Amino acid sequence: MLTMKDIIRDGHPTLRAKAEEVPLPLSTEDRQLIDDMLEFLKMSQDEEQSRKYQLRSGVGIAAPQLNHKKRMLVIHFYDEKKGDYVTHQLINPKIISHSVEKSYLPTGEGCLSVDEAIPGIVHRYARITIKAYTPDGEEVKLRLKDFSAIVAQHEIDHLNGVMFYDHIDKADPMKVQKDAIAVE
Repeated sequence: MLTMKDIIRDGHPTLRAKAEEVPLPLSTEDRQLIDDMLEFLKMSQDEEQSRKYQLRSGVGIAAPQLNHKKRMLVIHFYDEKKGDYVTHQLINPKIISHSVEKSYLPTGEGCLSVDEAIPGIVHRYARITIKAYTPDGEEVKLRLKDFSAIVAQHEIDHLNGVMFYDHIDKADPMKVQKDAIAVE
């Protein structure tokens, strides 16, 4: 079971390295890792489990955050609009198209690898299309928008050695780009 002690923190060199493609079919080790990542997110969102194991709540996690330079990520959160969970375990994801329009979270972004709050607006593409593989080796094409698009871009950044605060305007951290859409 993964806990907060397994997540490397800001400043660790793996967080700034470009992760490597993962061979398919997945090895037993890689399959276990991506399943453990999903279990961590589910437990982190469960009040009782997060308290018991002292987990910070997360909606996404990438393998580099666990000190594995592998292009794997997991997204898991409850979507109020859909009334259901959005869950994706993605291997070797690539953004193959995106909108011109930008979006952002008005409260800013956080990260399981960053312990302190870093205020600032992070602009992301409002809509993206991702091509990736499932843990079973099936190729998938996902069209994401709103919160799921923001989370996916945050996690894909981890695969490329980019941290969310790299996107914040240093001169004016709270500046919202013209026509950018707030995602609540």
